[in-house]
Amino acid sequence: MFEAHIYSNRRNILKNKFESGLLLFLGNEDAPANYTGNTYAFRQDSTFLYYFGLDLPGMAAIIDIDNHIETVYGYDFNIDDIVWMGPQPKLEELASKAGISNFFPIQNLSEHVKVAVKKGRKIHFLPQYRPENIVKISQLAGLNHLYVNDYASEKLIKAVVEQRSIKSEEEIKEIDSAVDIAFKMHTAAMKMVKPGIYEMKIAGMIEGISISLGSGLSFRPIVSVNGQTLHNHFYGNIMADGDLLVNDSGAESKLHYASDITRTIPVSGKFSQKQREIYQIVLKAEMEAINSVRPGVMNKDLHLGSARIITEGLKDLGIMKGNVDEAVQAGAHGLFFPHGLGHMMGLDVHDMENLGENFVGYDEHTNRSQQFGLKYLRLAKTLQSGYVFTIEPGIYFIPELIDMWKKQKRHDEFINYDRVEEYREFGGIRIEDDVLVTEDGFRVLGSKPIPKSVEEVESLTSS
Repeated sequence: MFEAHIYSNRRNILKNKFESGLLLFLGNEDAPANYTGNTYAFRQDSTFLYYFGLDLPGMAAIIDIDNHIETVYGYDFNIDDIVWMGPQPKLEELASKAGISNFFPIQNLSEHVKVAVKKGRKIHFLPQYRPENIVKISQLAGLNHLYVNDYASEKLIKAVVEQRSIKSEEEIKEIDSAVDIAFKMHTAAMKMVKPGIYEMKIAGMIEGISISLGSGLSFRPIVSVNGQTLHNHFYGNIMADGDLLVNDSGAESKLHYASDITRTIPVSGKFSQKQREIYQIVLKAEMEAINSVRPGVMNKDLHLGSARIITEGLKDLGIMKGNVDEAVQAGAHGLFFPHGLGHMMGLDVHDMENLGENFVGYDEHTNRSQQFGLKYLRLAKTLQSGYVFTIEPGIYFIPELIDMWKKQKRHDEFINYDRVEEYREFGGIRIEDDVLVTEDGFRVLGSKPIPKSVEEVESLTSS
């Protein structure tokens, strides 16, 4: 945990945005894998971590705005628990670590909330993503479980998003730590990649590194020679000469702050001419987007700038044609770059998306496009100092999408489908880094750069 005053200050900032009511925060429970005694690794709710820091299952908290009381709810473990789990901190000690003096057994939560509901007091809660917490809210507030999230507090959502979006110095230090773990994961993968071994060997190795140095993976990694499938979690392919391995993976720091890095690796140790040409386009798009980061710039504009670079590069190779600006405006590049440039990052690898992607990446000045590709942009709004987000352009050749667009003659004034067929089995390339918006520009996070130039990647892989 951070020092208690950090959590107290965070809660004070939040409280000042409300005049009355209760702010209800539910922590997560252990989740059974196949029976109750065999659980998945516990992961606390990120907003609960942000305001209270308590990384244990079965906890909750209330901030009573009217009465200026903060309360933590949890368990005091008995001797039967201690036999299996070892000595556990008392609830009083846990509350103190969060800067809170008021604490009750978790069984008291229901009574306290129901009294407030009977008095007609407003209960502010966030959207729930775990079924057990949806049921809890349903029982506490007397709501139909099917519609619980319809009653989530938009005011609380907006207040939390506004606050958590700006990363403090201690948070940035944690993310730097997570990126440094990712450095070791990705450089080890480059050294290990070679023809004849399974993708799962790489996936297992990078997970082992993340567990040994932090809190494990920040998300289920993508380690695939079929990089044209954007979220490919299958690890059963044997890598062969001529393949490209997309390694999109990241770690959590010890306090659960995330990193998210992608590198694309030539399995044979050297890029072919075709691979090198596409790789250089993606690298240029990524570097120019990073170098354009500063407060006041819209991330949507960075995305469209990357789309123009990709379109120009593919035009130079004869894959696209026509006017570059018109092609981007029409969305023709979406055949090859069908996702957004990046997303917010912090305690969640896609930070706060459980609160609603439009609350996190959009605002009253920024509307979501319905254009294929551009509509998947998770972060479009104007960047502010303190934002941490990913920049991850890519070029992909997706046979099923190519077939559909070709049959429809979609954007055939901008796409040379005959030339595209020559790349049909190419796969995909993505390059991704984690970037902090500073007061006058940017900083790529991590204590040292993760290799990504053609020469660096080839040197490390062939070694």
